[in-house]
Amino acid sequence: MRIRFTASKAPAAVAAFASLTAQYGQADSRVAEVIVALGGDGFMLQTLHASHGRRLPVYGMNCGTIGFLMNAYAEGNLPDRLRAAEETAIHPLAMQAENAKGKVTEALAINEVSLLRQGPQAAKLRVLVDGRVRLEELVCDGALVATPAGSTAYNYSAHGPILPIGSDVLALTAMSAFRPRRWRGALLPSTAVVRFEVLEGEKRPVMADADSRSSVRDVVSVEVRSEPTITYRLLFDPGHGLEERLIGEQFT
Repeated sequence: MRIRFTASKAPAAVAAFASLTAQYGQADSRVAEVIVALGGDGFMLQTLHASHGRRLPVYGMNCGTIGFLMNAYAEGNLPDRLRAAEETAIHPLAMQAENAKGKVTEALAINEVSLLRQGPQAAKLRVLVDGRVRLEELVCDGALVATPAGSTAYNYSAHGPILPIGSDVLALTAMSAFRPRRWRGALLPSTAVVRFEVLEGEKRPVMADADSRSSVRDVVSVEVRSEPTITYRLLFDPGHGLEERLIGEQFT
């Protein structure tokens, strides 16, 4: 099996990279059959984004902290583990953000697209779903749209719901909602197009972010939709796939 290893800059990941490439070699990216990512969840997201367009499956081994998207680290019998691994296909979100100068930025997010206040005052957002105004004014620290794969990340920290990986839904979650008081968010079909319009942007500036990778400051509007034409392939050890982890997380 032609394996392409990639590692974060964390000391544990660097050491793992040296050991594994010594044992199994390092396939050229042009002929690799699988990518093995060594690091934590953040590095896994980075690896998935970097593999966009190549459609190679990615198998992560945890050399970080939580490692929700990773498998346990073990050096033995790696080719056998890769052949036995279960594949999960996930689709990203597409973000289109316009700033106060009229510049439009497009980016993909595997976990979530989030809007955050830039200054000391709460953000004021108008929320539209499929062109229909659903909240005329949401006063909050921020809001996000999360995929099922990303529902245990920032979304969960903001008290959003955990979504089963096979569900065709997105989570719309507010952070510290002030008005409507303690608004609990919404579950939307994966086909929904969510648009945020920033109110009083000069007084209450807002930034938009896709997976903490592509940040846009002083946004006036942000549109978020699922992108089913793009697929990322994750590999997990049998019985420890993403669906099982999402279910198990709800009972911990």
